[in-house]
Amino acid sequence: MKRIKMLDLSEQYKDIKGEILDKINEVISSSQLILGNNVNELEQDVAKYSNVTNGIGVGNGSDAIHIALQAAKVKEGDEVITTPFTFFATAGAIARLGAIPVFVDIDSITFNIDPQKIENAITDRTKAIIPVHLYGQMADMDEINKIAKKHNLVIVEDAAQAIGAEYQGKKPGELGTAATYSFFPTKNLGAYGDGGMIVTSNKEVAEDSRVIRVHGSKPKYHHHLLGYNSRLDEIQAAILNVKFKKISEFSEQRRQRAKFYSQKLKEIVSEYVSTPTEREGNYHVYHQYTLRVKRRDELKEFLKENGIDSMIYYPVPLHLQPVFEELGYKRGDFPVTEKAIDEVLSLPMYPELRREDQEYIVEKIEQFYSLRK
Repeated sequence: MKRIKMLDLSEQYKDIKGEILDKINEVISSSQLILGNNVNELEQDVAKYSNVTNGIGVGNGSDAIHIALQAAKVKEGDEVITTPFTFFATAGAIARLGAIPVFVDIDSITFNIDPQKIENAITDRTKAIIPVHLYGQMADMDEINKIAKKHNLVIVEDAAQAIGAEYQGKKPGELGTAATYSFFPTKNLGAYGDGGMIVTSNKEVAEDSRVIRVHGSKPKYHHHLLGYNSRLDEIQAAILNVKFKKISEFSEQRRQRAKFYSQKLKEIVSEYVSTPTEREGNYHVYHQYTLRVKRRDELKEFLKENGIDSMIYYPVPLHLQPVFEELGYKRGDFPVTEKAIDEVLSLPMYPELRREDQEYIVEKIEQFYSLRK
């Protein structure tokens, strides 16, 4: 039986194996393994690509959010507004600082935070907003910025899934105090281990982020901030430098595959399936290709029986996670989010995904719904 994975990193590795192995050998031979030339190169290139002045490599995308918030002076007891429809790390970073996650519902079309609902959640304790650029499409940053400026709030963009995405010609980092990237292996720019980065044009945030990532020391062994050990290592940076050269190509390949899915699915099963919507002025990089579907769980099982992977991002919203029970949220508080968790389904998506495999996936989705009319 045919097997189609959500992501097949081996396909990409075949094309860059020689260069990757040469770079790894170069790093090991140099004995410069932490915060060396490869990290510096990646920081500069990603910052330039993001149209900001600073890139700060850190241990992972979760730490990137945490450190950016701390560098932006978010502290214990502050409230930070974000979405309940995201990976745990977004709110986890807030809580680890002793700050309080405050959730607001999402837009039903993009799944991103709904700016129209933010203002009602602001109190005199609100310090920041974390918009999450989910699935590879940026949130409505114009409206979010208006609110932030009106209330003097920090914006930290969670762009873990959105490197290369654009909103009205602007990239993550240009429209907030800072933005954070994840280089987890499954991301559009993925390492072969953990990694992350903060990008910002805010000098103070950049300087403090660099200090926080090395135990809060500057100079070494002199600690003025409470920091952490969260450094992007040289081997991962070297791997990312190889892949970064292809980031624009990877994004276009993802967009081509998304276009194929959408055209075919609209032709045959539009009655049962809603394809992703790219907002006017946005450049969606399709970290995930996520549908709204009827009979989602049955479809997922049918695809599995036919050798096709699919995923639910995310099955439990953050406001209903047991760890956040003390925040006092309950089922029904965010109806758009709660509807989405019952309907979303992500299909295989990566730059090397074969057209014949996409055709097979579409064929099986059509077959599922034709058998259940």
